[in-house]
Amino acid sequence: MSSMDCATFPMHPKMDEQLARAFAANEEEEEKHIQKVQNAFLYYGPYACQRLKRSMDYLNSLSGEDQIMLARYRGHLECVRTCIDRNQAVIREILRERVLYPAEEATGDPSADRWEFEEPPPNVRHGDMDQIDIPFDEADVEPLKILKAQSTLKLIARDWSTEGALEREQSYKPIIDSIVEYYKPSDFELKEIKILVPGAGLGRLTYELACLGYSCEGNEFSYFMLIASNFVLNLCDYENKYVLYPWVHQYVNNLRREDQVAAVRFPDVCPLKNPPKGHFEIAAGDFLEVYKTPNAYNCVATCFFIDCANNVIDFIRTIYKILVPGGIWVNLGPLLYHYSDVSGQNSIEPTFEDLCIIMESVGFVIETSRTGIRTKYAQNPSSMKQSEYQSLFWVCRKPDTFEEQRGKRKASREPHDLIVREDSEEEEEQQPERNEMEQKQQLKPLANGDTEMKAQPT
Repeated sequence: MSSMDCATFPMHPKMDEQLARAFAANEEEEEKHIQKVQNAFLYYGPYACQRLKRSMDYLNSLSGEDQIMLARYRGHLECVRTCIDRNQAVIREILRERVLYPAEEATGDPSADRWEFEEPPPNVRHGDMDQIDIPFDEADVEPLKILKAQSTLKLIARDWSTEGALEREQSYKPIIDSIVEYYKPSDFELKEIKILVPGAGLGRLTYELACLGYSCEGNEFSYFMLIASNFVLNLCDYENKYVLYPWVHQYVNNLRREDQVAAVRFPDVCPLKNPPKGHFEIAAGDFLEVYKTPNAYNCVATCFFIDCANNVIDFIRTIYKILVPGGIWVNLGPLLYHYSDVSGQNSIEPTFEDLCIIMESVGFVIETSRTGIRTKYAQNPSSMKQSEYQSLFWVCRKPDTFEEQRGKRKASREPHDLIVREDSEEEEEQQPERNEMEQKQQLKPLANGDTEMKAQPT
């Protein structure tokens, strides 16, 4: 694990003794996997330039008249090449510490045998992979891994740049606000409130919660995310030190040439100079394997995470298990279900309606839920194509010990209707007045001054 008072990042995840022994036995295999991730980062430039070369070659094949009209476009493509080179320079900085990598140095030859990728292509999470059908000619590198490196650059912009502030407002603020409302600073010693953020990505949500004073732990499985987050959290020594061009791979839906080569500076906040008030750490590893200790966390916060499982019920059960009685699970995100239709993978894809049944069956009380939360994920704000999720948001509570002993759980108010409208909350506020009026109507006065209760339908 890594914390803000430690400038190193671990190779091994936080885990129990049995899992640690199994991991040690497969350490060589793990190092090979890390090397493949590093190779994908190193091959970013050659791969991106190969796509650029296709446009340049076709441009050069056009008639002289056409090329004259496209003179500024040619200059733009040269600018694209420069941006790719600068992105590659930042990637070299990201990789420079090599804390996560095998000791041997990588060769500079992308065609060497050690670049071969044997594992099946992973499903690229939430990436705007417009160029996924680009052939990679004879290069012995898996294209989807290179695309994952490209996606990582977009996620740096999302989590650690000023340009990503709107997306963070959409995705992180509802989660943070709900946690602050439940664990009020005036009522709790925040450093004693332990929060886990599975699927922490580049760590911004975890960092923001720790800055409020909570004791926060992020968990991440992807080494692409771990390598990049290590760089931002531990190696960037002042704000806006580095410049990226996250949209340079987007050749379509551009209004202006400058939209494709727009620069983004990061980090907008320097964690080294602005350490959080609360404990902060990142644990590497598979969520289902690492987190098995019951009653360990006061809160689990998930953002764009729960649909990363083959069986989402496994995630829900684990979250329920590791929460203390009375603890809450706050979630925001869509139901993309990453393993759906992926060759060689099994997957179930429950609807939100089904998830409500699952959560209550596991034991959760659904305190509140909302649908239709508008959220974007690593979108180019200047693109003519804008993808947007109508995300789900909910707060669930694990019943406390007193409720369990009495055998009484608070009935979930929601979701009676899956879409919770603003007027439905007003109706709930008016319901006690309606009940009182109905009771008065049900009491009928008699001639002798007594009353009788009207028969109620069964």
